[in-house]
Amino acid sequence: MHADLAIVGGGPVGLALALEVHARGLTPVVLEPREGPIDKACGEGLMPGALAALGTLGVDPVGHPIAGIRYRDARREVAHRFAGAPGRGVRRLVLHAALRERVEAAGIEVRAEKAEEIAQDDAGVTVNGMRARWLAGADGLHSRVRELAGLQSRAPRGRSRAPRFGLRRHYSIAPWSDLVEVTYLDDAELYVTPVDERTVGVAVLGGKPADLDATIARAPELRARLDGAAPASELRGAGALRQRSTARTAGRIALVGDASGYVDALTGEGLRVGFAQASVLADRLAADDLPGYERAWARATRDFRVLTAGLLAAATSPARGLIVPTAARLPSVFGAVVERLAR
Repeated sequence: MHADLAIVGGGPVGLALALEVHARGLTPVVLEPREGPIDKACGEGLMPGALAALGTLGVDPVGHPIAGIRYRDARREVAHRFAGAPGRGVRRLVLHAALRERVEAAGIEVRAEKAEEIAQDDAGVTVNGMRARWLAGADGLHSRVRELAGLQSRAPRGRSRAPRFGLRRHYSIAPWSDLVEVTYLDDAELYVTPVDERTVGVAVLGGKPADLDATIARAPELRARLDGAAPASELRGAGALRQRSTARTAGRIALVGDASGYVDALTGEGLRVGFAQASVLADRLAADDLPGYERAWARATRDFRVLTAGLLAAATSPARGLIVPTAARLPSVFGAVVERLAR
């Protein structure tokens, strides 16, 4: 065996998994064909729980404090500030670079390879000719490992589960708030996240085709704030966001992060949940109990799945227009939901 765990995918969750496994005395090897920090269309808001998880790995990326969440529509708004420690807005490139630096400092091997061939037997897994006891697919929404392991769900989407997509661009402007601001329009949500002292990230989530500029134009307050601000990054997209897996393990193969199944990005909790999955998977591997990961995954993701699925159901139904008014009328309930997702 060359390694205890081969990790396909060197994004933030794959690198976090490598650090978690290494901390438990196991030997990981990461396979990632892309060189340098990897960018991705995402909201870039690390909630307090995600920031704390990074801290346990010795990773502390620079960014801008996030003190809470604000929801707004054309007529009203409601905000909740975190009861405990703040989160942080962090450029995806900065986050990935910080994790990669920590992985290199730990002496963890990262191979510039794409996983071309995967085979498993009772004793281990072979990937690109390398033998490992287990393999983890951390290769994102459209996971090749999920497909090769036979874990891709073919269940048809219901009428309320039309595909959703995301777009993101940064703008050179000083943040005007220490909150993540979410603006609900009739058919899309706009997310504004401060990521450093001179930059904000703006993302749109909605159906396809998405158009970030056209969506911003429909949000007068945001449009006015960004008037004259120069783009600070290229436009990036992601989707379809909802992805399903039939299970999280198949023999000696496990799925982690977005590869394990994804509901939607509307709560901004993808990384926190991905880091939690990495931690519980490392625990199960250290105990030589990969089958136990299925139960551990369910426990680690339950709040996220239930709350996100409920909010998504409302957002893709005739009740969409009631989300912000209801949150404004029931600020304590809104705050409790935010706290639950943030921890």
